[in-house]
Amino acid sequence: MRPDLVVLGNLLVDDLVFPDGRTRMRQPGGASLYASLGAALFGMPTGLSSWRGTDYPRAALDALEARGVDLAGLREMNRPALRTWLLYEGRRRQVIHHLDGPTHAEVSPEPEQIPAPWLDARAFHLAPMPFDVQRRLLAALGQRAGAHLSLDPYAIVREDTLEDWRLMLAGVDVLFLSEDDLELPGAATDPRAALRRLAGGQPHGSRLRLALLKRGAQGGVLYEVREDRFTEWDPRAERVVDPTGAGDAFAGGFLAGWLRGEGVERALARGVVGASFAIEDWGATRILATTVEEAAGRLGAWFGA
Repeated sequence: MRPDLVVLGNLLVDDLVFPDGRTRMRQPGGASLYASLGAALFGMPTGLSSWRGTDYPRAALDALEARGVDLAGLREMNRPALRTWLLYEGRRRQVIHHLDGPTHAEVSPEPEQIPAPWLDARAFHLAPMPFDVQRRLLAALGQRAGAHLSLDPYAIVREDTLEDWRLMLAGVDVLFLSEDDLELPGAATDPRAALRRLAGGQPHGSRLRLALLKRGAQGGVLYEVREDRFTEWDPRAERVVDPTGAGDAFAGGFLAGWLRGEGVERALARGVVGASFAIEDWGATRILATTVEEAAGRLGAWFGA
């Protein structure tokens, strides 16, 4: 059975360093891991296309399969894959690649890696990858009639990259941004104006419909481009241990609702619930252990049936 949502991205091994000196080493990570889990929590048939290095924990892949995520799109590297330092500095985070690993592009999937039956999926989500990799994927997938495309950037949106991003985003339906991704002037103090400016320069025929700015503990802002309408959301959590992967789990949960045809507020609720499980333990430990029933229970308890 083909997935409804195909997640394209990286499976990385993460070394986490926090401002208070705490560390957590050799964690199964990668945005595609969390995005896939966030969607699968709400029963969305999901497939994952990526490269797997020999050092990636098998237990994490087994947990993905146990939650119904199709791994037919994985390719083996036959060597260790990319490993990253995640350095948290207050509200910001630096991502630094280990020097002795492959490049980010080498561990990112290309269009020909997607299994042929998956090309008829309803939606494709491009997790953070190098700009040129995302551009090639969009060029190939944009030809699929009726397919929805969403993207989470790796290259930062700044004044000097704004026009390049506008051109690429013309082929995207849903854009997910974190505060680390958006460095336009005034974005920190007036995120609505920054989102409107980013989306406002789209060329004629642009398909961009939604832009979501994820702001961590401040929640976030959703911009409906065609309606020029904003919706803010608040975060919720039982407890906070580690924010790694929260934004990606949010994206997966949101897409699970949006692809069902739910309104943006209900889709946002699913995103908030997905993120809440990601932050309750180190790395992906908690969200890997979360069941569909548990996610549905929390969604109902927090936001109603």
